[in-house]
Amino acid sequence: MPNDKELPGSCNTQRLKMLYLRDIFLKYTNETQSLTRQEIEEKLAELGISEGRKAFAEDIEALRQYGMDIQATTGRTASYQLASREFELAELKLLADAVSSSKFLTFNQSSELLRKIESLCSEGEARQIRRNVFVTDRTKQPNKGVLYNVDTIHRAISGDNGKYKISFRYFDYDMNRRKKYRDSARICTPYALVWDRDHYYLVAWNDHRECYSNYRVDRMEAVKITSEPARPLEREFDLSKYVTTHISMFSGEETEVKLRCDKSIVNAVLDRFGMDVRMIPDKDEEHFTLFARVVTQSPFYAWLFQFGGKAVIQSPEWVRQEYIEMLKNVLDNA
Repeated sequence: MPNDKELPGSCNTQRLKMLYLRDIFLKYTNETQSLTRQEIEEKLAELGISEGRKAFAEDIEALRQYGMDIQATTGRTASYQLASREFELAELKLLADAVSSSKFLTFNQSSELLRKIESLCSEGEARQIRRNVFVTDRTKQPNKGVLYNVDTIHRAISGDNGKYKISFRYFDYDMNRRKKYRDSARICTPYALVWDRDHYYLVAWNDHRECYSNYRVDRMEAVKITSEPARPLEREFDLSKYVTTHISMFSGEETEVKLRCDKSIVNAVLDRFGMDVRMIPDKDEEHFTLFARVVTQSPFYAWLFQFGGKAVIQSPEWVRQEYIEMLKNVLDNA
């Protein structure tokens, strides 16, 4: 919405009238808030624009033909409002909640995106968004380049001018909160970005190891699209199954495990492995047997541990023993 400063030259100002009028409807009206003709004319007058009765009716009709859903009430206190928009208020609140709770955004990035979301609704509705968004004191992402990393990766994946590999530096943090970079730059073919437990992960083909690997996008730096053509994705590769199998996006070999589970954890199992996972109810109607392919690393065992004995590994035996050893190590160091 332009400021109150009058533009020089009445001719140019009049030509901008339709844009200003559109802005007034977008900012001050919605399906429950309206303005009278006099109120609209007063706001236009603040911008140095005069509006006659006949011109007003023609301008409203022009905006309707343009596609704006402007509704009017009749009578002595006739009023006008923009009854619908591209985004409903409930949809904007959902977007605002997602932005405010995203750890991969910095505080400033979250604030700027929220401001832009608020601009998609009226001034009154924007206040509702600000009241409904509760930003906790969660840890925010210190790497402000994540948004640009995501954009670069998307462009490499979409391949408008051909699909190409990407290069980047990958790092971890040491105990002094300093970045510790992995040996040399990584070269890989990006296939998909996955949002899992508050983090963005890149699923890619690792040229060096010749296998699929997962990378935390917030641990990537200097992401660039190379001139080397991407490796075609294998036809049998199923991304949805891959994500389900790799708990917390840990890379590694997949193993089918057999678990005997208490019926009380059915929802947690379905949340983790999806509705198509193989589950066989026991005859006692209190338990079921689960068959699932997983990467048997610490995230899987941590997922299992949360049920406190309500999920028991039956096979393979080496997985059961590995889990027992991990529990013993925890007890020994408790």
